[in-house]
Amino acid sequence: MSQRVKIDKSRDEIVVRKVKLEGICDIMFDRYSGDNNTRLEPWQKLYFAADGKIICFPSLNIMSFLSAHNTNSAPKRLMDKRKFKDAANAALSYVSINPRMIPFERNGKPVEFGKFEGDVDPLSGVYIHRAVARLDKGIPNPKERPVLPLPWSLDFELMMMPNKEIAEQQILNFFDQGGLALGLGTFRGVFGKFRVASWD
Repeated sequence: MSQRVKIDKSRDEIVVRKVKLEGICDIMFDRYSGDNNTRLEPWQKLYFAADGKIICFPSLNIMSFLSAHNTNSAPKRLMDKRKFKDAANAALSYVSINPRMIPFERNGKPVEFGKFEGDVDPLSGVYIHRAVARLDKGIPNPKERPVLPLPWSLDFELMMMPNKEIAEQQILNFFDQGGLALGLGTFRGVFGKFRVASWD
């Protein structure tokens, strides 16, 4: 005997939003070389477009901001520790962000990297931040990381698939609250804070 299934049309709609994030703190980079033995120069720790000049941010890193379990993410930082994994998994399953490499913009134009003169690139304003972290047993771990100063912004398309697990408002809240509490890039919380400038 066949059974008729009622379909809720509202759950069949794909939501597409144009999102603009505006930095409220400088943003720090520490791109991984692919192994623990290869040493990168400070400029090599940035992310670039195919032309090797325009500084970008990977959409995968924004997805990590929305869904990571093992590092700080917006769900992990903002939600009950017993519930954040469900929201993080839902974001990973139903949200996608394009393009793959999102250009940083300043005053409506892509931010282009030139070259370091001393510790600063005059073209982009990127500067080298030096610090010493302490590993286990007090072993010093000197770090040199590039930092993009304000102003900066990121424009991208967010697509949300139909689902019953997470609502668009919750994703917006992750960006809105997580941008202040956590931010993007490395040394988050100190660097990389942002606000949602538009969600259209």
